[in-house]
Amino acid sequence: MQLKGLTCFLNRTLELEAFASDHSNNGLQVEGRPEIRKVVAGVDASLALFEAAAATEADLVLVHHGLSWGAEPRRFTGITARRLETLFRNGMSLYAVHLPLDAHALYGNNARLAALGRLTDLQRCCHYDGVDIGFLGNLPEAMKAADFAAIYEQALSCRAEVFAPSNRLLRSVSVVSGGGGSEALQDAAAHGCDALLTGEFTHTMYHAARELDLAVIALGHYASETVGVRALLRLLEEKFQLETEWIDLPTGL
Repeated sequence: MQLKGLTCFLNRTLELEAFASDHSNNGLQVEGRPEIRKVVAGVDASLALFEAAAATEADLVLVHHGLSWGAEPRRFTGITARRLETLFRNGMSLYAVHLPLDAHALYGNNARLAALGRLTDLQRCCHYDGVDIGFLGNLPEAMKAADFAAIYEQALSCRAEVFAPSNRLLRSVSVVSGGGGSEALQDAAAHGCDALLTGEFTHTMYHAARELDLAVIALGHYASETVGVRALLRLLEEKFQLETEWIDLPTGL
């Protein structure tokens, strides 16, 4: 598979043109060898991921959080230099996709998280940077927040932080991966949801969640954003018969 063809396929599938305002510089960020036989995926464009990918003789590294954000990096020194040197020395390309992968209806983080929780009657939610990136839906049956969180703890091998009264029953949930923050809380409340499933529950969200009477299940930023990249990796393996490998580098955060 040629890098150019694979990049065009990813750009079209993920509808990058609809996310022109995303400061994440989605798409091919580093160009390596022209032919792709093996794709490695991870969440973060880190030196640890690049070194692990090089050890597997990967041609393309696929990530959610890339190296280039807005006008950065401006200087190719320090950790940026070491990351780029590892990619170039091993002829590896880097493809990064941020908001388009949060929002995608099939392969996105929020769609895959909603599917894990068996949410039904899905609707788009959480308008951010010009697009709706989240999903909200109904549980097949009412359940306690801790029991809902346990579904994800088992599926994602993570430990969820649960903010909810012990007797609270959930019927509807808004799903916004990563650091949805106060905006995701306000959006969930505006849609009448009982809970927000997200990555991070921060100090600044605590009182807002109490006052909005919302339960919050926080899976950890990393864990909540593994599902989209893995779904995309499976797509490439099935469609193009490429060798693929997922590299798990959890931060615990």
